[in-house]
Formats: sequence, structure tokens, C-alpha cells
Amino acid sequence: MGNELIISSDAGNQKPGLPDEVPRPPSHRFRQFADCLKRFWWIPLLTLMVGVAIGFQRAAQMQPVFVSQSSMWETLKVRLPEESLYSDNVDTYLGTQIELLQSGKLQEMALDRLKSMKTDGITIPMGEDGQPAKVQIRVNLAPKSSILNLQASGFDPAYTKNYLDALMNAFLSYEREIRNQVSGVTLASINDQMQSLEQDLKTEQDALMAFEQSNNMAIIQEQGSVAGTYLEKLQTQLSDLQLEAKLLEAVGTNGQLIATGSTNAEIPLDLAGEIAPGTAHQDMNSASLEQMKMERGDLAQHLAAQSPKIEQLDEEIKRAEEFQEISHRQSSSRLTAQRQANRIRIDYVQAAIKAWQGKVTEANARLAEAEQLKLNIQRTQGVYDRLTSLSQNLGISRSLDQESLAILEPASPPISSAQAKKKTMGVAGFGGLAAGMLVVFLIGLRDDRFKSVSEVNSALGDAVVGMLPKMKFKKNTTLPLLQPNDTRYVYSESYRSLRSALYFFDGGDSRPKVLLITSATPNEGKSTVSANLAHTLAMSGSRVLLVDGDLRKGHLHHLLGRQNEAGLTELLQGTCEAEQVIQTNSLPNLRFISRGMVNSNPGDLMLSTRMDELVERWRREFDYVLIDSSPLFAAADASCLAPRVDGTLFLVRSHFSSARVTREALEMLARRRAKILGVVFNMAEVSARSDYHYKYADYYYPAVKPN
Repeated sequence: MGNELIISSDAGNQKPGLPDEVPRPPSHRFRQFADCLKRFWWIPLLTLMVGVAIGFQRAAQMQPVFVSQSSMWETLKVRLPEESLYSDNVDTYLGTQIELLQSGKLQEMALDRLKSMKTDGITIPMGEDGQPAKVQIRVNLAPKSSILNLQASGFDPAYTKNYLDALMNAFLSYEREIRNQVSGVTLASINDQMQSLEQDLKTEQDALMAFEQSNNMAIIQEQGSVAGTYLEKLQTQLSDLQLEAKLLEAVGTNGQLIATGSTNAEIPLDLAGEIAPGTAHQDMNSASLEQMKMERGDLAQHLAAQSPKIEQLDEEIKRAEEFQEISHRQSSSRLTAQRQANRIRIDYVQAAIKAWQGKVTEANARLAEAEQLKLNIQRTQGVYDRLTSLSQNLGISRSLDQESLAILEPASPPISSAQAKKKTMGVAGFGGLAAGMLVVFLIGLRDDRFKSVSEVNSALGDAVVGMLPKMKFKKNTTLPLLQPNDTRYVYSESYRSLRSALYFFDGGDSRPKVLLITSATPNEGKSTVSANLAHTLAMSGSRVLLVDGDLRKGHLHHLLGRQNEAGLTELLQGTCEAEQVIQTNSLPNLRFISRGMVNSNPGDLMLSTRMDELVERWRREFDYVLIDSSPLFAAADASCLAPRVDGTLFLVRSHFSSARVTREALEMLARRRAKILGVVFNMAEVSARSDYHYKYADYYYPAVKPN
């Protein structure tokens, strides 16, 4: 309890620290509506009775309604292979049939059917507008079945029954007509496609015949086979020649094999001998030459250079070297010739392979072209055969009775129904009840009276400093004031809580002593709260002065059982002294000053300096001074007195005080620079679910049983 409800602006004007009004939560709206419904329950009851009366009157004026019923069911039928191409959507089939039976087109067809049957004694009654009487049709699907229940309602019994029969027959006729139309259009489209396919098939057959006449397919197949075999032989020959070329490249000019990336083991020995036939002879000559050179070297160690043996050996070595040189030249020439011949053979074989590949490709192309022509004929023939079968089946289906729905039960004899009258009365009663509830809701919507502490805090910004419960007492009696050891546990504890709030109020150097208790309007409980709070403060040992500041209608003397011969009015007029007007009661610490005799200008007395002197004197002599004033909007006394006291307690009463009026009253006090200590929520509902205060009676001393 430390925040005041006023704040100062820079301009020096004080404004109330009230929050902006916000929409109330749904729970508050519901409680508000429930409270209004408790108080104005007779409004929905009255409107309900009026609605039922109006409905009863209209039902009495209504013509009797006759009802005829029938049913239709989805029949079994022959399922042709191609019929699924033209069937309805299974998921929406029955729903479509229901809408179709209730459509305007079917109803017109039913009327036309009845008009054509006038010769059979069937008459069509006319309505007030000169048109055929209306018959209401209702169609619904029986649960877990494919049976449609039809109901016709009308004012003429015979016409209603005949109309329902005519509607079902018109539906079957219309469905048959639509099926024939769809089948005819489909059959015509299929025939057009068949004629087009016949032309395409003839064209493709002529193309195949012309191709076969210009190409002998047997010869082409044989040529392709021979060409393939010979091409394979040429490929093998080319591989051999390419291997021989690699070997020739590996043989040196001296007839010896040169080491390459391939090992000699990869070269066939017989092929190597054919490529270098002088290799063994050359190896023998080379070995003989080396032997003669070694022999000459041995002889040179023992004989002179001019020795006949050495000269003869030199002559033989020279002839061997010349022979070896000639042999090398011959081998090189022979190897070159072999390489050129091998290259010529490779080129010839490659050219032959290319030529024969062309022949194979040409033969395969002609065979593929012939096969494609045959496939085109087969494909076109297959589609043509499919359409021919479809046309035959569609013709059969068209000629068969393939109705999807059939009449299960014809229209029953019509019976009088009170359903329309009951519906009229029910609608009228519901409308009356809804109107009454709407009126109560609008009343509750405009009713901004506080119902709970949370609503007060929401509207005024956590301003509640005390909550006082509503107590039950006998009618035409006065609620007894609090006394020591009072058995009203919840009631007394609520006032003790308010007393604690005053004790611990953060008012700066000292707590407030002179308190003004006021409200916005009369009958909010100011006097009772003032008297009980004074009793509660006095019972705690404080010296308390209770002053009746309502100089017009103050009645504190009645609550306290005291006299009103002289009081505050006489003190302010100066006709009496303080000791003459102060009264006592059973509580030793409580003093009381009544309002005194009614004066013609009590507002002027409140503005006198005498009032300021009295307030200062009371502040010195008592611990608490409680002044019960008049309501703010009843007289100006409270607004004049509020700025001159230490603080003001503002009362709001549950289910009585208006939020808008309360805000205006607090703003008025703020403009008077009054110090508002807080709001006291009076006569709160103890049974409210949101209220948990002081409901635990076992904490009260056991000698007394709480109410």
C-alpha cells in the first residue's frame, strides 16, 4: 500500500494515475452475463412465452400438410468389360442422384408428366399465384446402404402422392434419355475413329507391299548373313596383319629383334623366323669372326706381324667382315620390302572391311524398315480391333435396360403431418428465447458494475487495499457492528486486514491519521464501513475519533445507538465546544461526534477555517480520525474536505458501483489534489470461486464457532 492514485504533471495539474480502459477478458464477460441472467431471468422467460404464443398462433393458421414416402435403390446390372470407361464417380454417385431428384428440372418434368395424365383423373391444384401447388421433396440416404428415401410434403393428399410417383418415373426416364444421348455421342465418335484408322491401315499396308515388291527380302537377309560372315573373316585377317606389322617394326636393320615394350615371348617363333630368315646364318658368321679375331690375338703374342699365318688370318677376317656387311645390307633391304608389303595388305583389308560394313548396314536398314512397316500395321490393327469390340459392346449396353436406380417402394398413401406446425412453434420459441438472451446480453454489455476485486484492479490499476465481504442479516434490520470476540470470522478478519493496510501505509515520515471515507454515489456502505473500521482500530488499542461528516443525511448515531442533539454542525458554527459534542460507547478508546442538526449551507461550513482548526486539534489528540462524508456526486462536501485530510479511502460496492462513475469520482478527487490511499471493495461475494480470503475457519480460536 505505497502507491498513491495521483501523479503530478509538469504544468502543476494533478491527474489520477488510472490505467487506460482495456477490454475485459472473456471470463469477465461470461460472469457479467451470468450475473445479469440471474437478475433478469424473467426477460428470456417472457420472450420465450411470447415466441411460443406467436408460433402457436401461426401454426393454428397453417393448412394441414400431408406426407407421402417412397424409396429407390441402386439395382444390380450386367457389367460389360468396357462399361467402366463411361461410369459415374462411385464416391459422388448417390449424392449426385439426391441432388438430381431435388432439382428444379426434375420437378418440372414431374409436373409435365402429371399434366399429360389428366385423362386418368389426376388433377393439379393451383396455388394463390395461379401456379401449380408446391410440393416439397426431401431425399436422404439410408445409413449403410444404397437406398434413397424420398418424402413429399404438400397440402393436397392425392396430388402429393401422384407427384412423388411422377417424380420417380421422370427421374428414370431422364436418366435413360441421358444415357442414350451419351451412348450415341460416344458411338458416333468411335465410328469416326474407326474410319480414320481404316484409312491409316490401308495406307500402311500399301507401303509395306510396295517395299516388298522393290526389295527381295530373302536375298536381302542372305546378303546380310554372307556379308556378316565375310566381315568377321576380314576382321581376323586385319588383326594378324597388324600383329605382323608390330613384329616388323621390332626387327632392326641387322635382322635382330629390338627390345620393345612387349616381351619376345609374345611373338610366335614361326612368325619371327619368316620375318628374319638370315638371322641364324648371321649369328654363325658373327661367332666365326669373333673366333678368328681371338685366334689372331693369341698368335700375335708369339708371332711377328708379318708372319704368314697372321697375314692369312687377317685376310680371312677381312673377307668375313665384308661378307657380314653385305649380309646386313641384304637383310635391311628385305625387311623394308616386307614392311611395305605388309602395309599394302593392311590398307587393302581395311578398305574391304569398310566396303562390307556398308553392305551390312544397308541390309540391316532395309530389314529394319520392313519390320517398322509391319509394326505400324500391327499397332493400327490392334487399335482398330479394340474400337470394333468397344463399338459392339456399347451397342449391346445401349440396347439393354441398364438403369442405375429403380423404384423399391412406390409412393405411400399420404398421412397428415404435424411436423410443420411443430417446426413453426419450435422456431418461434427458439427465436423468442434467443431474443431474450440477446436483451440480457446487451444489458450485461452496458453494465459496467464491479463484480470482483480483479475487475476493480483491472479498471483502477491495482488500487484495492481492502475487501469486505457481504454478510447476511434479517430484512428490515441493521447489520450489527463488530464487537470484541465477534463470531463473524470472515467479516472481522477483513476489517483487520484493512487496519493493517493503514498501519503499514508508506506515507513518508508518518502514517495518515485523519482519514476521509467517501464514495461516488449513495448506498455504497460508507457509514457501516466507517463505524466497523473505527471499532476495529479501537479494539487494537488505538485512540479513535469517528466523525459523521455527512451534514445532510448522516446516520452514524443510529448505527452506534447514540444521540444527535449536538454534533459537527454546532462545532463548525461555534455554538458548542468539542467536549460537549464528543460521545462514547462500550469501547473505551472510541469517541464519536454526530452530524448535528441539519444546516441550510453545510458546504460553507466545510470550507470554513474552523474546520481546519478542528482537524489539527483532532490530529494531536487521537491516533486515528475517521470522517464519514457525503458521496462525491451527491454533495460537494467530500471534495472540499478531501484535500485537507491525510488521506481518503474510496468505497466501491460489489454489483452496485459503476466503473465509469468510479473513475470520474477518482479523477475529481485528483483534481482537488486529494491524497487517495486506495479503494475498498465492499460487499464482495464470499462464495465467489476467485475469492480465497479468510475461508479457513479452523484458524479461528476454537472457543467460538464462526458463521
